[in-house]
Amino acid sequence: MELTFYIAAAVAILSTIMVITRFNLIHALLYLVVSFLAVAVVLFTLGAPFIAALEVIVYAGAIVVLIIFVIMMLNLTREDVQREKEWLQPSVWVGPAILSAVLLAELIYIFMAGNTVQAGAVVAVDAKVVGLALFGPYILGVQLSGILLMAGIVGAYHLGRQKKKVVHRFLQERSAAS
Repeated sequence: MELTFYIAAAVAILSTIMVITRFNLIHALLYLVVSFLAVAVVLFTLGAPFIAALEVIVYAGAIVVLIIFVIMMLNLTREDVQREKEWLQPSVWVGPAILSAVLLAELIYIFMAGNTVQAGAVVAVDAKVVGLALFGPYILGVQLSGILLMAGIVGAYHLGRQKKKVVHRFLQERSAAS
């Protein structure tokens, strides 16, 4: 079990380094999703399957939704669509696919081994306890993170919208006359 932890941690570190060093945003996001998946495997090996599932659903899922929102708000032209197709060549998928295959092999090994958690080492926390904690003593943190997410969405919309070009009526008459 320790070996799977160290392999998943190495994949998480490697993919995070790739996120930082990629110039292209789409390539960095692919490695970021792999990084979140690797962290989820680390959490699973530590005996926190619920938090691992939340990691995959919230972070990896939220990033995919964020990409869809950005693409929807940006009103892409044909040139942008062609450039985006160039970014997603099959060679780009090789690195994240290899790292994801390593994580998948680890998960298959963990499930085949059957002994996921050392007895007595970790106390299982179910969804009800997490929910009571989030809406109990940590309610302020939950509300602050909600406000932060809302500010991020509004900021992304503000940056993504196109500004109308305003031309003075005097200049419009000049350009029409010439």
